[in-house]
Amino acid sequence: MVRPDQLVAILKMSKLDIAPALGLSRDALSKTIRQNSPKTQSRLREVVEILNRVLPWAGTPVKAWAWYRSESLPGFGGMTAEQLVKDGMGDAVRHYLDEIAIGGYA
Repeated sequence: MVRPDQLVAILKMSKLDIAPALGLSRDALSKTIRQNSPKTQSRLREVVEILNRVLPWAGTPVKAWAWYRSESLPGFGGMTAEQLVKDGMGDAVRHYLDEIAIGGYA
């Protein structure tokens, strides 16, 4: 289970700021019952997995977050990981990062 409080502390952000970047409503992270819902937990896990895959390249969680929000991914028409996750394509981002990690091309 991903704890939103820990994630926002690591990223030095508030729940209200991070929720839209995850494609979640602000209530999804601010209300305890919604934090534990399968949809919210699935999205949180997806983003944490992406950030963990980028962390070795980025160097810090904050820099990994900046990559997630701003780096255009050439294999996806220049969309960012954030945009892709919001569109329900988090699995594609993870697969893309797996390919890059084993020496594949973007």
